[in-house]
Amino acid sequence: MGYQKLGINTGHRKAMLRNLVTSLFREERINTTEARAKEVKSIAEKLVTTAKKGDLAARRRALAYIYEEDVVRKLFNTIAPKYADRQGGYTRIIKTGYRRGDAAKMVILELV
Repeated sequence: MGYQKLGINTGHRKAMLRNLVTSLFREERINTTEARAKEVKSIAEKLVTTAKKGDLAARRRALAYIYEEDVVRKLFNTIAPKYADRQGGYTRIIKTGYRRGDAAKMVILELV
């Protein structure tokens, strides 16, 4: 899905991105590094666009990527209808500074 390797192997990276996307839709806001947020943003935007279609095939595509059924239900029932008249740009990245331990750029990724 993503284009950045993020310094970890493929299986770990895919699982991490799936977890971050699941958390984003569950919490509607996550705190992560800038590189990870940019990857999650593109995946989340595509999933919201898929959810806006609302048919069974779209729901199955979302279930294939998102880990939790209740998160998919929330995506289709509350999040997608909220963006029905919006043509993209469902997420926002807010820079918050640097992490203390390794000085990584930290951001808040949230649904608009």
